[in-house]
Amino acid sequence: MLGTPGMKFLVALDTGSDLFWVPCHCVKCASTNDSPYTYDFGLSIYDQERSSTSKNVTCNNDLCTYHDSCNDIDNHCPYYVSYVSSETSTSGILLEDVLHLQTLDNDQEFIQAYVTFGCGQVQTGSFIDIAAPNGLFGLGFEKVSVPSVLFREGYAANSFSMCFGQDGKGRINFGDKGSLDQEETPFNMNSLHPTYNVNVNQVRVGTTVLDLKFTAVFDSGTSFTYLVDPSYTMLSDSFHLHVRDKRRPPDPRMPFEYCYIMSSNTSTSLIPGMSLTLDGGGQMVVYDPIIVISNPHEFVYCLAVVKSQELNIIGQNFMTGYRIVFDREKLVLGWKKFDCYGIDDDSKASGPKPVNYASMPPLPDSYNQSNEPNRNTAPKLFASSLYIHSILDLIHSLLISLVLVFQWL
Repeated sequence: MLGTPGMKFLVALDTGSDLFWVPCHCVKCASTNDSPYTYDFGLSIYDQERSSTSKNVTCNNDLCTYHDSCNDIDNHCPYYVSYVSSETSTSGILLEDVLHLQTLDNDQEFIQAYVTFGCGQVQTGSFIDIAAPNGLFGLGFEKVSVPSVLFREGYAANSFSMCFGQDGKGRINFGDKGSLDQEETPFNMNSLHPTYNVNVNQVRVGTTVLDLKFTAVFDSGTSFTYLVDPSYTMLSDSFHLHVRDKRRPPDPRMPFEYCYIMSSNTSTSLIPGMSLTLDGGGQMVVYDPIIVISNPHEFVYCLAVVKSQELNIIGQNFMTGYRIVFDREKLVLGWKKFDCYGIDDDSKASGPKPVNYASMPPLPDSYNQSNEPNRNTAPKLFASSLYIHSILDLIHSLLISLVLVFQWL
């Protein structure tokens, strides 16, 4: 929850960007009334006037990257972020407020951490439709991201994990450095713009091993996986050669080229297995390489890989079935098969045993500005002993986006 009193937001979790932003003082935002998510989750609009812990971020703040656009150092700091998706952007002003978190050690301590976030006044492109129904939670390397803030303020280790379950459920843990037996591969670090970029050295499709070498960004904010040629064509053609079902003619309404009519005899619809071999030799089996589309007449499944013109992206669908660890201290990506509900015994060596979900305690009626958390006196916890937990739901938005429901407890 964000602010005081806390407000819940349905945001997309995005390792491909840095800024956490929510709709606020809207000039052009996605509708909160007719969204397909409204039935399951009430969408919110942040109101600075209603939060007693809200603070302005001025142009002289270190996190203000657009200070050249300011007329005065005491003015509100503006922000503007554009995304890979065509004509998709957000802009507004930066604010500070508290994010309500909970540790997963035996004490189950509630933490109020000040974070800088975007008061998103104008959204464009897919943000108006469905891509980020109630904001976006950037998880990148830059110092404005929430993982960077939590590490800098001593709340968590400089690492976090995300788990994507087969049933669409998942979790995120800040401070999680993974387990001793996880696979790992190093990040390709660009000092000017660091991302979670790794080397893929080989791809297996069915019984065929493809000597494909390419770099790719692990991006939880992208629903499907995107590859440029020749990698896209080699992988897709190999997939096609292994499929027994009849290929469906391409549909211009869909981004997928390789779609098939599912046989009524499910035993003949054999989906070829797929895996990636990354630097260091670790293999990542792809448990969810397809998307199934149904209509009144037939079931169709498609290889959920999209041809890209510029960038290779390992999307959310290839991460399904794993706990993916983004270790920003060791600069490695870790992964291990995980059901998102069990407890990995090895992980207890580097942190506490996770506990059951709990709700934030109600604030007393007398809560006012004097109760504001003080960043200078905030508890400095041992980084390895702090996990921050949230409930995630993968919302399967057909052919458009998969969005994680992010609800702080």
